[in-house]
Amino acid sequence: MPSGDRRDAVRAIVSAGQRELVAELERLDGGGRFGRSGRTRLLENGDVFERAVVSAAFSDEFFAAGLSVVLHPRNPYVPAFQAHFRYREAADAWWFGGSVDLLPCYGFASDATHFHRVLKNHCDTLDPAFHAQAKRACDDRFRLPHRDEARGIGGILFDHLSLPGPDGWRRSAAFTAAGIAAIAPAYFPIVRRRKDLAYGERERQWQLYRRGRYVEFTLVHDAATAVQADAEAILTALPPLARWESEFTPEPGSAEAELASFLVPRDWAAETPVTAG
Repeated sequence: MPSGDRRDAVRAIVSAGQRELVAELERLDGGGRFGRSGRTRLLENGDVFERAVVSAAFSDEFFAAGLSVVLHPRNPYVPAFQAHFRYREAADAWWFGGSVDLLPCYGFASDATHFHRVLKNHCDTLDPAFHAQAKRACDDRFRLPHRDEARGIGGILFDHLSLPGPDGWRRSAAFTAAGIAAIAPAYFPIVRRRKDLAYGERERQWQLYRRGRYVEFTLVHDAATAVQADAEAILTALPPLARWESEFTPEPGSAEAELASFLVPRDWAAETPVTAG
């Protein structure tokens, strides 16, 4: 496929992904609507999402394209979510990449199993061995090393996907487009299940504390990426409210304390499905 055709196809994948996710998220939220700032679509103070960002980016310098999705829900029982899909091309070289991960404040095994099974089913369309590699890469990447702590419960991460053969580009592009389409079935059922659960100030403060970990990772451990990216887009994707507290320790035996063991990497997709709860 000629380079110009490849670039047009990638633009179409990213633009369609942004357009469809914005529409689906507005339906899911019920009350909020996305505004536009350049190629970034931003929803704030919605019924379900305190902040939701769906950003498309394109660069013709060495042709690059990307779609970023960052969702900060209002209810502490709804996990935050992040995904980023990208494409790079220079001369005859090209590759796709992507990451999807879930960041809960409270651990629900049914949510984790569902999320990871949807992603595994997606990965299996490429290669049955691909999911284990992509999950391990995600677990390794999204950590706070100085805390020896995972940012969330992981998902998948792949980079430099450039399948060989005359049909390699089309297959790589189709897999990436299907990954964008997998966001809705992987995440939205969890949102619907948790968004109306009752919560109080304790749960809200814990949510803000966990958001502080997300900010910490983004601004400290993801600094190399941040330097290369648009600063406004990075800051827009941060949660609207977060908190930090030195030496904070949840009450032993509490749901907040249990999150630490929940964040330890495990093969959620292989576990026996549990009743939603």
